[in-house]
Amino acid sequence: MLTFTEKIVFAVLMLISAALTYRGVRRIVRQIASGQGKIDWSLAPKRIGELISKYIFFTPVFRFRLWVSVLHAFIGWGFFVYVIVNLNELIFAYANVNVLHQTGLPGDLFRFLAEFLSFALMLSMIGLSIRRYIFNPATLRTRDTTLLDPRARRGITIDSAIVTATFFTHTLARVLAESFYLARHGVSDAWQPLTSAIARLWANMPQTQLLFDERLMFWISLGLVFAFLPYFPYSKHMHLFVAPLNFALKPERKSMGQLSYIDLDDQSIEQFGAAKMSDLGWEQIMDAYACIQCFRCQEVCPAYNTGKILSPAALEINKRYHLKTGDTDAPMLNLISEEAVWACTSCGACVDICPVGNEPMRDILDIRRNLAMMESQFPKELENAFKGIERNANPWNVPQADRLKWAEGLDVPTIEQNPKPDVLWWVGCAPATDPRAQKTAQAFAKILNAARVNFAVLGKHESCTGDPARRAGREDIFFAMASQNVEVLNEVKPKRIVATCPHCLHVLKNEYPAFGGEYEVVHHTQLINELVGAGKISMEVDEDQFSVTFHDPCYLGRHNNIFDAPRDALTSAGASTIEMPRHAEQAFCCGAGGAQIWKEEEEGTMRVNTERFTEAKATGALTLAVGCPFCLLMMTDASKADGGEIQVKDVAEIVAERLK
Repeated sequence: MLTFTEKIVFAVLMLISAALTYRGVRRIVRQIASGQGKIDWSLAPKRIGELISKYIFFTPVFRFRLWVSVLHAFIGWGFFVYVIVNLNELIFAYANVNVLHQTGLPGDLFRFLAEFLSFALMLSMIGLSIRRYIFNPATLRTRDTTLLDPRARRGITIDSAIVTATFFTHTLARVLAESFYLARHGVSDAWQPLTSAIARLWANMPQTQLLFDERLMFWISLGLVFAFLPYFPYSKHMHLFVAPLNFALKPERKSMGQLSYIDLDDQSIEQFGAAKMSDLGWEQIMDAYACIQCFRCQEVCPAYNTGKILSPAALEINKRYHLKTGDTDAPMLNLISEEAVWACTSCGACVDICPVGNEPMRDILDIRRNLAMMESQFPKELENAFKGIERNANPWNVPQADRLKWAEGLDVPTIEQNPKPDVLWWVGCAPATDPRAQKTAQAFAKILNAARVNFAVLGKHESCTGDPARRAGREDIFFAMASQNVEVLNEVKPKRIVATCPHCLHVLKNEYPAFGGEYEVVHHTQLINELVGAGKISMEVDEDQFSVTFHDPCYLGRHNNIFDAPRDALTSAGASTIEMPRHAEQAFCCGAGGAQIWKEEEEGTMRVNTERFTEAKATGALTLAVGCPFCLLMMTDASKADGGEIQVKDVAEIVAERLK
């Protein structure tokens, strides 16, 4: 289809484009490689199914913003199809063989798909452009108080405009080129009805003019692609190539909240956490290139939602803009403010919702590690919690000798009294030491005894798991507690552990294996369900169900995928559960995680627990049920501030009240 001269010129331009694109991609590879750790390529083959689901069918995208996601999907699917379409155009241009018109039914079906996605892609681009440039919703930008690189505030809009204009024009030119081809051959393609309709407009044009127009559209269509390729590594749309690498190569973790193991017995370690970008893991640097800049993580962030200056999206975007200049040594506190670092509740909402698998929460916790371990720089209120864990093995600083006082008058055997229990109950610091949370422990003890469970507690041998210290960056305290607890547990050799605190459950189940502690760990609501199912406990259920709304604890739900157990336990107790708008994976945080419960909340428009309680109250339920002692304390405080009309109870309390 092209003349000999055109073929030579276009080939030269393709080579120049490829060379410039290679230079940009090589820069990205170098920057990712500057991060810590090594890539485990053996993970990719194991994740083929997951990769197809997430990358080809966009399953993570459809979890949020449904109609916007549909438009994005059409653009993505159009991109995949156009790889083959453009390859066909190149073959036709150089060999004068139009493969898609000469391969029978497969070619027919593909032409039909290509036409459908061509028009769907263009309409989707128009729709998303109207959304961005006319309606300009707050969900596509961040507040002025958020630390966002000034280049990004301008650049995101410009970048989107360049990409949209390029690929809209590319697609339109290709459709027109196909219409000139059909008109030149005097055919109407039933598999391309819209393109055929356009071709009929050119029915009376001379063959020479049709061939010229077809060539012109080829130059515009394919020329734009090769002109754009060198810009691609600098565009946010590089995520099209980096996102699948994110899905395929991210290190294996037992939970999104599982942090990397640091052997503090290794005296050669000189750097803790991330002071600069190159201190991050290679996958954390790759996150910056995978980022779509869609601000979904910001939209679900409890800190941002309550007016604080933390934006996980801004952190990833700032990383990208510093990487554009080749700066992998940028101080992390140039990318996110210290106030924002300490506003994170480690709830995992940003990680869970990200459609490309980014983990901004992990960056923030690595920054905390550096601030706390290298700079001794952390909110002063945390000092009491740290001292309490170090001196009395709990952040409330209650003497270890008093750890079992909550069980006075109850039948709660210690491991010394019952050395071979079927279930070892890990009570947790809050249920053992806080007056309000102790009621959960007392209720659960009542349930275990009613079911005649063979259980025991560690009593004075139980210590804080170290979770608050680890989320606050004090890896040294966590290392000491983890090492001590694993030693105790391995001596006890528990058949099974039940935990009344999701934070304890998370650490025991997901983080202690790195210390040599492999245990079967369940949440107390899971065990309650087992006991109900086995007929070991039964409850007095009223004919009139009482209304309950359940708040999913972040470390029970998102971090450990336990959603049904607490709801099933409530149903067994005769409750009618009314769901809050944000529940299950998308539940809103109570504000206590990430060591927040031991420090003052950063300034904002509202406290996180108030925001969540307001949502619970709006359901009209008379009881707010929880499955975490931290959530219990935070929601109880919010209820008291609201007048105390709504009762806040742990699931165990509700079940225990209705035991026969």
